Amino acid sequence: MKLTPLISPNELLMLLQTEEFILIDASNNKNSKESYDKCHLEDALHVDLNSQLADIQSDFGIGGRHPLPQLIHFSETLSILGISKSSRVIIYDDKNCSNAASRFWWMLKSIGHEKVQVLNGGFQAALKIGFPTSDKIETSNRSEIYQIENWKLPLININGIDKAILDDEFLIIDVRDEDRYKGLTEPIDLIAGHIPTAINVPFLTNLNPDGFYLSPSELKEKYLKIFNNKSSENVIVHCGSGVTACHTLLAIASAGLEIPNLYVGSWSEWSRNGREIVVS
Repeated sequence: MKLTPLISPNELLMLLQTEEFILIDASNNKNSKESYDKCHLEDALHVDLNSQLADIQSDFGIGGRHPLPQLIHFSETLSILGISKSSRVIIYDDKNCSNAASRFWWMLKSIGHEKVQVLNGGFQAALKIGFPTSDKIETSNRSEIYQIENWKLPLININGIDKAILDDEFLIIDVRDEDRYKGLTEPIDLIAGHIPTAINVPFLTNLNPDGFYLSPSELKEKYLKIFNNKSSENVIVHCGSGVTACHTLLAIASAGLEIPNLYVGSWSEWSRNGREIVVS
């Protein structure tokens, strides 16, 4: 059975009695590990965005603030978490899937792992339906080394962006909030603004007022209109550092559409390399 990209809290609760799966807490904030230690969904293992889902360098101008880790290091992370190619993996975070949950989902999908889903609504939604929580230290059974060949989902680098902004066949989507896109504020990176020709589709518009993803049909209608007949291979999605962009890639996958290009370096790389910047 082919799994949908998203799983509801109630579906996850029912799985407790029917199927084995590996639950991952990918919440990321200044005190995420401390928060996890105090309270997490029962049996959930913690994964760290900065040390396990990225290979952070001293110069953010090379690959941005959250470059992808080397494949051998990602393989080791999966082994530590007990994830094998046959594992069913369910990921959540505390930001409605907008942070590392969607990033980890994209990374697993990109190495060809099919049985992976993200918990719709995240940690807060699970709490509301009474999903059991715990403060105990969870341990995993280390799996054999996960053999990874390459990233299989489409990626584009800064040189590809240089070409895309000159080609009308390409569509660049910036998923940051509107004020950052317009250059009115920039709380993280050094320079405010956006990449030339990029349009703004904030990732939070993928969610309804209750913090759940819009339905697949709503997301499909939304993104088909945005794509305007452009093929997925000519669509590029980016954010600040290649993390929340994956929230939109997850939305597109939930809509049943092909996953477009991810620009991992995103604004954090582009804005540090002397490229043209638009403020509007």
